[in-house]
Amino acid sequence: MTENKPNIGIEAADRTEIADGLSNLLADTYTLYVQTQGYHWNVTGATFPALHQMLEDQYIELQEAADLVAERVRAIGEKSPGSFAEFLERASVKDNKGATTAAQMVKDLIEGHETIIRVARPLTEIAEKAGDVASADLVTERIRAHEKTAWMLRATDA
Repeated sequence: MTENKPNIGIEAADRTEIADGLSNLLADTYTLYVQTQGYHWNVTGATFPALHQMLEDQYIELQEAADLVAERVRAIGEKSPGSFAEFLERASVKDNKGATTAAQMVKDLIEGHETIIRVARPLTEIAEKAGDVASADLVTERIRAHEKTAWMLRATDA
């Protein structure tokens, strides 16, 4: 059975361009999710209790966000990437090699969140121009969440 493409008032070429941008956002989100969870498992030091909990909250939020982004790609009629290989190929967030200090972990995570913000920001304009307000809204919300998380990380003592 062949899947029908949606007829939702967004041109096919625009849906493809938006899905490509969303797929990149998904790859970055998932890469940062894995990094954040790994840091949650391995953080040590005087700030351990607070950072351990903060990172757990953050990786749970990233996991939920990845699902929303992937489902949006599907809703506009495209296939969502779903493998580590695809994510690493698309991601702008650098894969980490495992930071050893809490301070380095926080620095890496701030860099990851800020990378996503910079990469995602132009996608809102692309989606809005195509009349895809749902994708624009989703990306705007993701930018807001990453800005808040980066701020919270910058405010730690690590």
